[in-house]
Amino acid sequence: MIKINTSKAPAAVGPYSQAIVSHGMVYTSGQIAIDPATNTVVGNTIEEQTEQIMKNLAAVLEEASSGFGMAVKTTCFLADMNDFAAFNEVYGRYFTSLPARSCVAVKTLPKGVLAEVEVIAEVSDYSY
Repeated sequence: MIKINTSKAPAAVGPYSQAIVSHGMVYTSGQIAIDPATNTVVGNTIEEQTEQIMKNLAAVLEEASSGFGMAVKTTCFLADMNDFAAFNEVYGRYFTSLPARSCVAVKTLPKGVLAEVEVIAEVSDYSY
Protein backbone atom coordinates (compact mmCIF):
# COMPACT_ATOMS: atom_id res chain seq x y z
CA MET A 1 0.00 0.00 0.00
CA ILE A 2 1.34 3.43 -1.00
CA LYS A 3 0.15 6.79 0.33
CA ILE A 4 -0.16 9.44 -2.37
CA ASN A 5 0.76 13.04 -1.64
CA THR A 6 1.25 15.90 -4.10
CA SER A 7 1.62 19.62 -3.55
CA LYS A 8 -0.43 20.13 -6.74
CA ALA A 9 -3.60 19.27 -4.79
CA PRO A 10 -4.82 20.54 -1.40
CA ALA A 11 -3.09 19.00 1.59
CA ALA A 12 -5.15 16.72 3.79
CA VAL A 13 -6.76 18.71 6.59
CA GLY A 14 -7.10 15.74 8.91
CA PRO A 15 -5.77 12.26 9.59
CA TYR A 16 -6.07 10.94 6.04
CA SER A 17 -4.12 10.74 2.76
CA GLN A 18 -4.93 12.40 -0.56
CA ALA A 19 -5.11 8.88 -1.96
CA ILE A 20 -3.99 5.30 -1.41
CA VAL A 21 -2.73 2.92 -4.08
CA SER A 22 -3.32 -0.75 -3.37
CA HIS A 23 -3.37 -3.80 -5.64
CA GLY A 24 -3.31 -1.80 -8.88
CA MET A 25 -6.05 0.63 -7.85
CA VAL A 26 -6.02 4.19 -6.52
CA TYR A 27 -8.64 5.33 -4.03
CA THR A 28 -8.76 9.11 -3.73
CA SER A 29 -10.06 11.07 -0.82
CA GLY A 30 -12.82 13.49 -1.67
CA GLN A 31 -11.60 16.64 -3.37
CA ILE A 32 -13.27 20.01 -2.99
CA ALA A 33 -12.71 23.35 -4.75
CA ILE A 34 -9.59 24.39 -2.85
CA ASP A 35 -6.67 26.04 -4.64
CA PRO A 36 -3.63 24.18 -3.30
CA ALA A 37 -1.42 27.29 -3.66
CA THR A 38 -3.62 29.55 -1.52
CA ASN A 39 -5.65 27.00 0.47
CA THR A 40 -8.81 28.99 -0.32
CA VAL A 41 -12.08 28.02 -1.99
CA VAL A 42 -12.15 28.75 -5.72
CA GLY A 43 -15.34 29.98 -7.38
CA ASN A 44 -18.86 30.80 -6.33
CA THR A 45 -20.75 28.70 -8.88
CA ILE A 46 -21.02 24.94 -9.20
CA GLU A 47 -19.27 25.14 -12.59
CA GLU A 48 -16.28 27.08 -11.21
CA GLN A 49 -15.97 24.84 -8.19
CA THR A 50 -16.28 21.64 -10.23
CA GLU A 51 -13.47 22.82 -12.53
CA GLN A 52 -11.19 23.24 -9.50
CA ILE A 53 -12.23 19.85 -8.14
CA MET A 54 -11.24 18.28 -11.47
CA LYS A 55 -7.84 20.04 -11.38
CA ASN A 56 -7.26 18.66 -7.89
CA LEU A 57 -8.34 15.16 -8.87
CA ALA A 58 -6.14 15.28 -11.99
CA ALA A 59 -3.11 16.11 -9.82
CA VAL A 60 -3.79 13.30 -7.35
CA LEU A 61 -4.52 10.76 -10.10
CA GLU A 62 -1.37 11.77 -12.00
CA GLU A 63 0.75 11.38 -8.88
CA ALA A 64 -0.68 7.85 -8.57
CA SER A 65 0.10 6.96 -12.23
CA SER A 66 -3.56 7.14 -13.18
CA GLY A 67 -6.01 9.50 -14.86
CA PHE A 68 -9.65 10.23 -15.59
CA GLY A 69 -9.76 7.63 -18.37
CA MET A 70 -8.80 4.91 -15.89
CA ALA A 71 -11.58 5.72 -13.42
CA VAL A 72 -13.77 2.78 -12.44
CA LYS A 73 -16.11 4.49 -9.94
CA THR A 74 -16.77 7.99 -8.67
CA THR A 75 -18.79 9.24 -5.76
CA CYS A 76 -20.10 12.78 -6.01
CA PHE A 77 -21.59 14.86 -3.23
CA LEU A 78 -23.64 17.95 -4.00
CA ALA A 79 -24.84 20.55 -1.52
CA ASP A 80 -27.88 21.18 -3.73
CA MET A 81 -29.40 18.75 -6.26
CA ASN A 82 -30.58 21.77 -8.25
CA ASP A 83 -26.89 21.97 -9.34
CA PHE A 84 -27.01 18.44 -10.79
CA ALA A 85 -27.23 19.42 -14.50
CA ALA A 86 -24.55 22.11 -14.29
CA PHE A 87 -22.27 19.78 -12.30
CA ASN A 88 -22.78 17.02 -14.89
CA GLU A 89 -21.79 19.33 -17.73
CA VAL A 90 -18.35 19.97 -16.23
CA TYR A 91 -17.94 16.42 -14.84
CA GLY A 92 -18.74 14.93 -18.26
CA ARG A 93 -15.88 16.79 -19.95
CA TYR A 94 -13.40 14.96 -17.72
CA PHE A 95 -14.93 11.52 -17.17
CA THR A 96 -15.47 10.69 -20.85
CA SER A 97 -14.94 6.97 -20.17
CA LEU A 98 -18.22 6.97 -18.21
CA PRO A 99 -17.18 5.21 -14.98
CA ALA A 100 -19.81 3.92 -12.58
CA ARG A 101 -21.02 6.73 -10.32
CA SER A 102 -23.07 7.62 -7.29
CA CYS A 103 -24.23 11.21 -6.86
CA VAL A 104 -26.00 12.28 -3.70
CA ALA A 105 -27.10 15.48 -2.02
CA VAL A 106 -25.68 16.14 1.42
CA LYS A 107 -26.60 18.65 4.07
CA THR A 108 -23.23 20.43 4.18
CA LEU A 109 -19.72 20.03 2.84
CA PRO A 110 -16.38 21.22 4.24
CA LYS A 111 -15.75 24.97 3.98
CA GLY A 112 -19.27 25.46 2.64
CA VAL A 113 -18.35 24.26 -0.87
CA LEU A 114 -20.97 23.16 -3.38
CA ALA A 115 -19.50 19.75 -4.34
CA GLU A 116 -17.00 17.05 -3.48
CA VAL A 117 -15.81 14.15 -5.67
CA GLU A 118 -13.84 10.99 -4.91
CA VAL A 119 -12.53 8.47 -7.43
CA ILE A 120 -11.50 4.83 -7.61
CA ALA A 121 -9.29 4.17 -10.64
CA GLU A 122 -6.80 1.73 -12.06
CA VAL A 123 -3.13 2.69 -12.02
CA SER A 124 -0.80 2.23 -14.97
CA ASP A 125 2.29 1.54 -12.85
CA TYR A 126 1.62 -1.85 -11.29
CA SER A 127 4.82 -1.75 -9.26
CA TYR A 128 2.72 -0.22 -6.49
